[in-house]
Amino acid sequence: MDRVKSSMQQVPNAIPKVIRRTGGANSLELEKENFERGQAVSINKAINTQEVAVKEKHARTCILGTHHEKGAHTFWAAVNRLPLSSNAVLCWKFCHVFHKLLRDGHPNVIKDSMRNKADLTDMSRMWGHLSEGYGKLCSIYLKLLITKMEFHIKNPRFPGNLQMSNRQLEEAGENDVNNFFQLTVEMFDYLECELNLFLGVFSSLDMSRSVSVTAAGQCRLAPLIQVILDCSHLYDYTVKLLFKLHSCLPADTLQGHRDRFQEQFKKLKSLFYRSSNLQYFKRLIQIPQLPENPPNFLRASALSEHISPVVVIPAESSSPESEHMVETDDLVDTDVPSLPAALETKFDDLFGTSAAIDPFNFNSQNGMRKDDKDRLIEQLTREIQALKEELESFRLESGRLCQVLRGRVSELEAELAEQSHLRLQAVGESEFLKAELDDLRRVREDTEKEQRCLTEIERKAQANEQRYTKLKEKYTELVQSHADLLRKNAEVTRQMTVARAAQDEVEAVRKEMQEKVKAAQETADRQEREQLEQLQELQRELVSSRAELDSLKTTMASSQQSSDLLSSQLATLESEKAELVQSLSKVEVELAVQGEELERVQSSLATERESGVKTAEALQNQLNEKESREQALESQLVAARWSSLQGAVEEAEKIIQDSLAQIDDPAHISCTSSADYLASRCQASLDCMDRLNSAREAFIADNTGVFELLRVVTQCGHLVGDTIVQGSATSHMVPVEQADALSESVKTCGAEALALLGQMKQQDSMAAADNSKLKAVLEAILATAEKLRPRGLELQQGELGDLVEQEMAATSAAVESAAARIEEMLNKSRAVDTGIKMEVNERILASCTELMQAIKELILSSKDLQRDIVESGRGAASMREFYAKNSRWTEGLISASKAVGWGATVMVDAADLVVQGKGKFEELMVCSHEIAASTAQLVAASKVKADKDSSNLHRLQQASRGVTQATAAVVASTKSGKSQIEETDTMDFSSMTLTQIKRQEMDAQVLVLELETRLQKERERLGELRKKHYELAGVAEGWGEEEEGTG
Repeated sequence: MDRVKSSMQQVPNAIPKVIRRTGGANSLELEKENFERGQAVSINKAINTQEVAVKEKHARTCILGTHHEKGAHTFWAAVNRLPLSSNAVLCWKFCHVFHKLLRDGHPNVIKDSMRNKADLTDMSRMWGHLSEGYGKLCSIYLKLLITKMEFHIKNPRFPGNLQMSNRQLEEAGENDVNNFFQLTVEMFDYLECELNLFLGVFSSLDMSRSVSVTAAGQCRLAPLIQVILDCSHLYDYTVKLLFKLHSCLPADTLQGHRDRFQEQFKKLKSLFYRSSNLQYFKRLIQIPQLPENPPNFLRASALSEHISPVVVIPAESSSPESEHMVETDDLVDTDVPSLPAALETKFDDLFGTSAAIDPFNFNSQNGMRKDDKDRLIEQLTREIQALKEELESFRLESGRLCQVLRGRVSELEAELAEQSHLRLQAVGESEFLKAELDDLRRVREDTEKEQRCLTEIERKAQANEQRYTKLKEKYTELVQSHADLLRKNAEVTRQMTVARAAQDEVEAVRKEMQEKVKAAQETADRQEREQLEQLQELQRELVSSRAELDSLKTTMASSQQSSDLLSSQLATLESEKAELVQSLSKVEVELAVQGEELERVQSSLATERESGVKTAEALQNQLNEKESREQALESQLVAARWSSLQGAVEEAEKIIQDSLAQIDDPAHISCTSSADYLASRCQASLDCMDRLNSAREAFIADNTGVFELLRVVTQCGHLVGDTIVQGSATSHMVPVEQADALSESVKTCGAEALALLGQMKQQDSMAAADNSKLKAVLEAILATAEKLRPRGLELQQGELGDLVEQEMAATSAAVESAAARIEEMLNKSRAVDTGIKMEVNERILASCTELMQAIKELILSSKDLQRDIVESGRGAASMREFYAKNSRWTEGLISASKAVGWGATVMVDAADLVVQGKGKFEELMVCSHEIAASTAQLVAASKVKADKDSSNLHRLQQASRGVTQATAAVVASTKSGKSQIEETDTMDFSSMTLTQIKRQEMDAQVLVLELETRLQKERERLGELRKKHYELAGVAEGWGEEEEGTG
């Protein structure tokens, strides 16, 4: 009834809402638009330029969005609009959010993200040029994300969060040891990338300060939570797979796997330990601790001792209801309830559409039935609205309960793992119980030794008491002597003058003795503090013993006999502790008494002048010792400076020796470099030589300036070693003679550098060290590099621009000349030849004429297109400056133009020989193909900088197709003419004898063999010619110029 009443109260608003909802035809599109807008807002809030950690609620909204659309299309559409390549902090936060999506998002996120792998790779390479800050971290993080995507694509059985059971891990290898072997290697690579990011973040932070409580530090540390989750699973799976492999393969085969695991184990253990001490991680994640020693894979039973590391993420402080409502606010429209389409259709079928459209129409024949229908409509509407509200509340409650249950399941799984771990620990503790009891006995023996030490202290206290008695007697004597001095006061008055001098002397002595008393008092205080520290240490040991006993008592609660034994021992230790406390109080009282005695003794020693003289002598001796120690320290400092210089020189020698060894390595043959980069390295080395000479002279003048010399020596070692490696790599791209000369110069450079460093290692030869020979070798290498630079770089701006115009004009002239020659040959053939030969010659020359016309049209279109390119790209600069600025493109145009003109000339010569009957049809076909390739090169060079909507570009493409068709026509006419000529040359063997035929057959076989051999040799020669042509073209046009390093 309550539900009916509530539904009746909601009737006035129910029907209008239904009408509005049914009237909207684009509800799906509106929902999609709202979803995309909400996702874009969350992505922009999560990925921004503020150096703060990504908020969890924004990342969670992005994750829910991937599950909603079953992919990551919306995420990538929003991310592609962000300037990730211009802001390192923005790229870093993108990597963090993307890592969360790969782990917790929909499984299709990985597949959708593989389309952007090339962009991520380029971005990682771009950020890798920065050596510090977020740039280096972004490069490492992007490499990790690419490795993660590739791993999951290769191994689709592994989910994004890497959570798998042992049975699923077995199924991933498909019971094939080769699959397990390869999977282990891929996991090693995956874990290596995770550890590199770990180390990169820690190395970029100043760990001497509390960086984890600052916003900037938390921004860098936040992604490590995902890394810790990945590393825990990868470490667990690697251990299990290695045990699996050791059960199937010999131990020697897996030596490399074990070495790599040992290295990663040490790094991961150290990083987990360092992370667990940071305040930022303590409230967000519970980091597991790895065992003290790595597993022993050679012992199969060690698998049972392995404990899978479990990472526990504590429950968040906010309530699940509030979180769920925040999340669903943007996804579910709770304001306007919508009726399902089936219910609306059923409603119209039962009661008609007129009642719903116009409920206040009273022009009916039976007014009573219309009122009943209206009431029924209202009642049904109220019930539908109430059911919808109840369904919505059930849905929200079920969602909340599901979230709570998931969290509870995670907590129970963590508790189960922890309980298993505790059970194993309890088993281990029960096994080592006897050893712990032995330790307890040893502790008891130590306690007895401490008791004996206390007895010794009491004996010393008695000796001090006896000494105090003697001092008291001496004090009594001093009092008596003081009384005698008072009786002699009258005599002292008569000797006032002498007394004044004596008084001054006594005053000086008194001051000295006061200082002596202060020193003695400080010594006594120090001894007292030492004794107190010893007593405190004993007290701490007692506390630790009690703590150990308590832990043993709780651990051995299950064993009644052991518990009784421990209880008795505990009672014994408590009694001993009470005795020690009493002894401690006695010792403290005695120390207080001794302090008072020392004060009285110090007052009595005021009259002892001889002790003051001895103290002065001792101070003088200490002063002399201090001066001798200062001299020794100065000599040690000089020796340390020289040893540090020798270490730097030896390190530079190792760098140069490593570079010399690297150029002899066969693997270095595939490395290449450019002459420009070699020249830059040589120039940097020469500049460093001047700095080395000045730093060496400054060190010889004043050996305190060793730090500048250390820096210069290290930098020289790196630069000279880099010059050696780059010189050897450059020699792999030049002709043999120049390569040999460059290799010899590089080796001579290494030898001279080692000789110079050898002189600098000795103090005697430091002043005579001369770097002129090394500079001469470096200058020779620099001159060689300048000679090897591409020819296009030597051209001036005016020469390069004029050369383009000249080559295009020369090509046009060559084509015109070729067309004129073909016309002349056609007229001559018509006058001389007849029959089939004249027909063949006319057809071939006509096709050649069409080809020349097509080439002429192509050249004109190329000129127009180049003019558009220059006008649109040069801006305020001149045409020559534009050609010089784009020298690489200009050289391509020049090369293509030369090739077209040369091909036209050669083809005309070949056609002339064919018409005269002296040439070969094959030469004409080869020339046609060469012209087609040259025109294709000219088209490619022209359109590389053209606008795709340019009309001249379309004309150029049409002209290129015309050249291709004309080339095909030349080849077809040549083949047809050749077949016609060969058909006319019929063979007549009717008049030949058997011997003549046999002889002709042998001659034909010999000729066939000779031609086959020649064909094979010519093919090999053609391959070598093409290879050499490619190498020379690369050197001439500067291919690979932008490569800054080797490889």
